[in-house]
Amino acid sequence: MSEDFSGLGMNLGNLSRLSKAKTRSISPENFTGEKGKGGMALEGTGASCARGLGKNGDGLGWKVSPSVEIQPGETFVMGDVEGPGAIQQIWCVVSNVRWRNLILRIHWDDQETPSVESPLGDFFACGWNRFAQVSSLAVCVNPGRAFNCYWEMPFRKRARITLENRDPVEPVILYYQINYTLTDVPADAAYFHAQFRRTNPLPFGEDYTILDGVKGQGHYVGTYMAWGVNNAGWWGEGEIKFFMDGDKEFPTICGTGTEDYFCGAYNFDGGVIDPNMTSAYREYSTAYAGLPQVLRPDGTYQSQTRFGMYRWHIMDPIRFDTDLKVTIQAIGWRTEKKNRRYLPLQDDIASVAFWYQTIPAAPFPPLPDADYLEII
Repeated sequence: MSEDFSGLGMNLGNLSRLSKAKTRSISPENFTGEKGKGGMALEGTGASCARGLGKNGDGLGWKVSPSVEIQPGETFVMGDVEGPGAIQQIWCVVSNVRWRNLILRIHWDDQETPSVESPLGDFFACGWNRFAQVSSLAVCVNPGRAFNCYWEMPFRKRARITLENRDPVEPVILYYQINYTLTDVPADAAYFHAQFRRTNPLPFGEDYTILDGVKGQGHYVGTYMAWGVNNAGWWGEGEIKFFMDGDKEFPTICGTGTEDYFCGAYNFDGGVIDPNMTSAYREYSTAYAGLPQVLRPDGTYQSQTRFGMYRWHIMDPIRFDTDLKVTIQAIGWRTEKKNRRYLPLQDDIASVAFWYQTIPAAPFPPLPDADYLEII
């Protein structure tokens, strides 16, 4: 007889298998995810719209609590779940687009420090406070600014998810749903982590650090970058480097260029090599990699353009045994037409690194304050 299926690692190949796993969901209509406790709210952001409905005209069961309001400076607990189990999908949308003021955090198994800490938009591959459609396996951003992620996030004792509103004046309306399963978690299942960083501007001649200080065993599964170019011209000649398991001066893995790492080519611009195509950056969004966002001030190369890019290592995770550091260079071109040389850039670069590892993990560097993170 085959071993019981845990209900984790879902894909088309195992979708037909029965499991003893229990499906649960947290939303403003069921804050605890308890069985048979959804749609019971008598108070909420939809109460006035539901008046006159329900058995006693109290709106019971009629969308009384579809969302929550988070006040300035408040941290709202989106979910607090006892395990074992795994988060399988998160959907949310907020009323404003100042996403760098909204900080998502996730704590696993009563750890004091978060394993996920990122501004909301950057976590969902939208780092410029503007909608960009993302159509990937791990993250989808759909019309209406609907954020979705499908990273599987196992936990053994507890999962606690919060959203902090750092805006000093404006409250935010949050609609959300967290879909999870309660089930046995395999002994070799690691914990999901995501860390945000920003350097603005990058000091001349320095590499940008995507991730550092990781200790323990795990595997790196994704990168999102919000890259603001402070020069005219092409900006993506830099190599990404993965230093692992004791690497010092030189890494084990070294890429060949920024657009190459994000599974593009030739400046994300088909017109560079094809005379039949207009020279322009071209957005794309695929299962594993994409350039879903290009903000163009007034042209292609003679402008300070901003980019949002993702690369998910779903089929090619980067495994490490003891430690990991990830950096990327910011390199453009100098103006010489002959014997060209690279130009180290001083750009505005932000990133979110995604990985799985054992816990306890090393504490993250302190998140910069709201003024440092702000983008207009």
